[in-house]
Amino acid sequence: MSSLLNVGARALLANQIALQTTGNNIANASTVGYSRQTVVMSSVPGQWTGSGYIGKGVEVTTIERAHSDFLTRQATLAQSVQAMDSTRANQLASLEDIFTGGASGLGASVTDMLNAISDVAGTPTDITARNVVLTRADEMATRFQDAQNRLDDLQHGVNAQLGDAVKSINGLASRIAALNAQIARAQGGGQSPNDLLDQRDQALRDLNQQVQTTTVAADDGSLSVFVGSQALVLGGSASQVSLTIGDDGTQQLALQRGALSSTIEAATLGGGAVAGLLRFQNTDLAEARDLLGRMALAITSTVNAQHRLGVDLDGHTGSNFFAPIPVSDALAASANTGNATIGASVADPSKLVASSYQLDFGAGGSLQVTRLSDGRMTQFAGPLPVEIDGLTIDASAGTSNPGDRFLLKPYASAAGQVSVALSSPRELAAASPVEARAGSTNNGSLAVASVAAAGSNANLGATVTLTFTAAGTFDVSGAGTGNPSGLSYTAGQPITLNGWSLTLKGTPKPGDTITVQAATAGYSNLNGGNAGALLALRDAAVFDGAPLSDGYASLMATVGVRAQSAQYAAGISQSIATNLETSRTSVAGVNLDEEAAKLLQYQQAYQASAKMIQIAQSIFDSLLQGMN
Repeated sequence: MSSLLNVGARALLANQIALQTTGNNIANASTVGYSRQTVVMSSVPGQWTGSGYIGKGVEVTTIERAHSDFLTRQATLAQSVQAMDSTRANQLASLEDIFTGGASGLGASVTDMLNAISDVAGTPTDITARNVVLTRADEMATRFQDAQNRLDDLQHGVNAQLGDAVKSINGLASRIAALNAQIARAQGGGQSPNDLLDQRDQALRDLNQQVQTTTVAADDGSLSVFVGSQALVLGGSASQVSLTIGDDGTQQLALQRGALSSTIEAATLGGGAVAGLLRFQNTDLAEARDLLGRMALAITSTVNAQHRLGVDLDGHTGSNFFAPIPVSDALAASANTGNATIGASVADPSKLVASSYQLDFGAGGSLQVTRLSDGRMTQFAGPLPVEIDGLTIDASAGTSNPGDRFLLKPYASAAGQVSVALSSPRELAAASPVEARAGSTNNGSLAVASVAAAGSNANLGATVTLTFTAAGTFDVSGAGTGNPSGLSYTAGQPITLNGWSLTLKGTPKPGDTITVQAATAGYSNLNGGNAGALLALRDAAVFDGAPLSDGYASLMATVGVRAQSAQYAAGISQSIATNLETSRTSVAGVNLDEEAAKLLQYQQAYQASAKMIQIAQSIFDSLLQGMN
């Protein structure tokens, strides 16, 4: 009789545990990271009798956790990549908002300023027209400064997010290490600590949202967690992560374990929000800064160079139109042994490349310059100064030693320094310092279309005479020209000599002459030759061969293409992550309909077990009564 009672009691207890486990599943159906649990039952070994083995009931072997290592790992990695792509796409969307088009955009202000000069070219003495030019220039400078400030604000936001992410990584690493210790102790009892394993898996998923990791399982159930090739968690101990700046100026993760610190290259981070933020900051944002700064330096340097060639309304030689933007000194590496201060200046605005540079000094004053935007290296035998990509690099103080390294960021903050240098509309150097006159005895229709200084030249004001021949060519005489002869003439085609550019129209007759000379006092006040030259800068090839007026369009296109590409990548990674998470939850998730069916099943089994005990008790009572 005791055997029947034991079988019933075992069945009752087993089904009670099954009911409790099913109820636990239902209760945690919406718990993040919870894995469905299942009671695993096995029969108790039977008792031998002469008639064979008599069953002794059932017992609970373990509580099994529904889990797939492969699907969990794949879903976690996919979510990490999706976090990286979506984070970068969001930041690029914010960056794209800074460089808007239309009338309120930076490009429109550049065009408006140059277009305003056309009125001055037509009426050089009109003070109102001159005031409009200065107003448009102030507006352009304000928009440059605003764009720089918004980039700085975006940078501050990225830095704040990176700081929060680092705190989260360190907190999650410590939690995983603590869970490792608890799991190792719990598994010593021979059973799997399902809830602790769920908590660790969820902590790993949260960690991979910040930075992609790989794991290695140990025999005691603990997991070692690696970021790149560096160990973040080893058993029950965790390292600390921080942010550091590399010699190339990029921000990187650093891992501190005891007294040993190692850098984790951003390129080795396969996913996570930190990888997206670092990629945005080190490449996308840096390139936007360089493009904007190059635009500011190129425009101000080009306009200043032409403006200095003109003459203002009071007959004075033109000064700088914009305040010159100094190029920041190169940053010296902490391991440098020399004391050199390396700087740079703009040599040719049309050759500037939107990039930072790494300078490595070798023996004998040799220098290797690496353009960081594309990795191109240029070797110089030395000594300084050297010229590269429109920049002149020189040492303003001290000396460099072999092995010294510098980081040059010529454009990072240039846009914030754009400002108008002129304080009065009379200072606008609209007049040309040279004038051209047709000969009084000319018989053809030859006429002067425009003349203006095109560059500094010692012979700029020297008198030069062009004499046309019967062959339709012309001869040149005058200081600094070399007196060439038989030069071909094409109407509308500029003729450049001694630093000035002359454009003629019409058809000459043999013997017709054109004389170019220093502008007379009366001519200076009435001509707008230099204003015309400033206006012509709209079409000057400045930005990688593109016109000056198209510089902003190129910047917008670069940022826009990056933003669209990032949005597309984020959409793809989101789809992949969603599908893999669906596959994982189909294995580990709780299905309420299925659990409800099991609840009924185990309820009936529980009631049947109770009935078995009731019958055994009834039989036992009847037996006792019979014995009495």
